[in-house]
Amino acid sequence: MAEAVPVRCPACLRENGYTVPVFPCACGSPVVPPLDLAAEPLPLTRRTWSETWVAVRCGACGREGEWPHPEVGCASCGTVVRIPVHPLTPEPGAGSPGHPPHRPRPTPAHPTPDASGPGPGQGRSQGRGAAVGGTGAGPGHASPPARRPAFRPLTIRTGRDAVTTAALYLRWLGFQDVRQPDGRPVPSAAVDLRAPGLVAQVDPTTAPAGLRAVECVWLNGLTSCATSVYFALAGYTDEARIRADDLGIPLFVMDLTGMPQPVNDPADELLGTGA
Repeated sequence: MAEAVPVRCPACLRENGYTVPVFPCACGSPVVPPLDLAAEPLPLTRRTWSETWVAVRCGACGREGEWPHPEVGCASCGTVVRIPVHPLTPEPGAGSPGHPPHRPRPTPAHPTPDASGPGPGQGRSQGRGAAVGGTGAGPGHASPPARRPAFRPLTIRTGRDAVTTAALYLRWLGFQDVRQPDGRPVPSAAVDLRAPGLVAQVDPTTAPAGLRAVECVWLNGLTSCATSVYFALAGYTDEARIRADDLGIPLFVMDLTGMPQPVNDPADELLGTGA
């Protein structure tokens, strides 16, 4: 397992713990991006396809592959930062072309995001006993929490991957029968996910989620008497974070490795107690 390293947010200067992702090489050996911790992390304000991937060489077989560039969301201000990685250096004695870079095919951690999955469990031990999103126990909640296995992320390459990852994560938290609602979707950048006792939205765009988006998911949850949750790829505006804290809306940010991370206290509570 890769070692956790501190990464300082360039916006608020808070240090966040970051565990370097480990990817599987075609030869079966683990591949870890070599972080350049001497360089300053850069805030991610706009995503481009070429910058979301980084070339990494397998130390066992020498194969070069392209993997998601390491990113981390600040737990204090919600800023998403990209962590610099050491560039590839030519292998000694390389006189002929080696293996061409490849993009690994993502393997879903589960068959489908709406199948029944493991129940709620323990995560980070914060905020036990409080209702999340201003709602009480419902059909999608279970108590007391039981131990759950580690979440298996799905590499995010498209907007659909982001929605699938959020659905898998919600099911891992203990929400049952997570799916997109039937009927004609409302024109919006965010995608709805529903489950008994849950209203969630996933924003797969490259712009930070704003105040209106957070208020909309809160109103949808209030109307349905359900917990409201929001997932975003590019983080949140300051106004959105403040409003979410006031309303008790859990906010999660996702990086391209497919690992959602909580960015406010309600999200910490949901992660700690489960659905």
